[in-house]
Amino acid sequence: MDEKKIERINELYHKSKAEGLTEKELQEQQLLRREYIAAIRDNLRGQLNRISIRERDGSITDLGEKYGGKPGNIQ
Repeated sequence: MDEKKIERINELYHKSKAEGLTEKELQEQQLLRREYIAAIRDNLRGQLNRISIRERDGSITDLGEKYGGKPGNIQ
């Protein structure tokens, strides 16, 4: 998500607190918030999929390969 969208989210937030939003602005705010949350989730998923654990026997388990594509994980 680019800086302009994040700035717009903040503008809408401050306007909602100060004077309220129009119906169109509320819809824009909801859309931008959903997009922001999706970007955060994708970023977190990518980080978690790059985690490897050294097991007690010395082997390395790549958690991204083991759990990354399974349903029920962070969506």
